[in-house]
Amino acid sequence: MAAVAMARSGQRLPRGAGFRRGAPRPGLVGGRAAAAGWSRPEPGGEVQYCAELVRKRDYEGFLCSLLLPAESRTSAFALRAFNVELAQIKDSVTQKTTGLMRMQFWRDAVEGIYCDNPPHQPIATELWRAVKRHNLTKMWLMKIIDEREKNLDDRAYHNIQELEKYAENTQSALLYLTLEMLGVRDVHADHAASHIGKAQGIVTCLRATPYHCTRQKVFLPMDICMLHGVSQEDFIRGKQEKNVRDVIYDIASQAHIHLEHARSFSKKVPVKAYPAFFCTVALDDYLCNVRKVDFNIFHPSLQRKSALLPLHLYIRSWKKTY
Repeated sequence: MAAVAMARSGQRLPRGAGFRRGAPRPGLVGGRAAAAGWSRPEPGGEVQYCAELVRKRDYEGFLCSLLLPAESRTSAFALRAFNVELAQIKDSVTQKTTGLMRMQFWRDAVEGIYCDNPPHQPIATELWRAVKRHNLTKMWLMKIIDEREKNLDDRAYHNIQELEKYAENTQSALLYLTLEMLGVRDVHADHAASHIGKAQGIVTCLRATPYHCTRQKVFLPMDICMLHGVSQEDFIRGKQEKNVRDVIYDIASQAHIHLEHARSFSKKVPVKAYPAFFCTVALDDYLCNVRKVDFNIFHPSLQRKSALLPLHLYIRSWKKTY
C-alpha cells in the first residue's frame, strides 16, 4: 500500500488533463548458438542483422536509434538487439530450464566480450565492437541479464516498487549504456535516465497487458489491484468496469510522475545526453492515448502503431528537448 500512497502523493494526473580486444572466436556457430536458432550472417552483415531485428521487434527503439549521432548508431542497434534477444526468451520457451540455458549463454557471451573473446554470433560480435568503441560498463549488461532471468517466473509484481526495480535494472540500464555511447557520464543525466527507464518499464507492462491476458497471465502490481478490488480474472476476462480502469489510472500516473521528475531538472542535463531520452516521445504518446480512452487498457487504438511517431520524434530532436 505504500506504493499506492506514493503515487497518490505525487503529481497526480486529473482525468481531464493531458499527460504532459581480439577477434570473435569460431566454434559457437554450431553448438549452443545454432541450437538457439541463430544463423550466421554474411561477412560484415552483423550491423544489418542487429538493425533488422530491432526494426522488427522494437520499432520505437529503432526510430530512436536512427536519431543518435552516426558514431553511436551501430552500437545502439547492437545494444537494443541484445535487449530484444533477452526479452523474447521468456515467450519463446516452454520450459524455464531452456530459458535459463539461453540466459547463461548470454552471460558467458558478455564474459567473453570483456575478455576479447566473444562467441561467433552476430549480436555478440557487434556488442563486442560497441564495448571496444565506447568502453561500456559490464555491470549494466549483466544487470539486464540477471533481471531478465528473474523475470522468467510467471508471476505478478507484488507492488509498484518491484516493477520499478525491474525497470531500473533493464530499461534504465539500457539508457545508462546509451549515455556512455554518447560520451556522457553525468550524474544529472543518470538521474534522468533512472526515472525515464522506470516510466518505460511501467508503460511496457501496461501495453503488454492485453497480450498477456490472452495467455491467461497478468503481471500488474498486485497491491494496486487489491486496493481497487480487482482480480487477475477480471483482466483476463477483459472487464472494463471503473475499478479496473482505476488500476490502470494509478499505474499510468506513476509513469507520468517519473517523466515529470526526469524533466524537472532537464536544464542540468547536458544537451549531448538528450538523444538518449527521445524514447519519452512514445511514452507521452501512449499515456495521452490511454487517457483519451478513459484508461480502458483493452481499447484497440492502444495496440496500433502511431503513424505520426517518426514526425514527433523528429520535432523533439529539432527542439532539443526530452
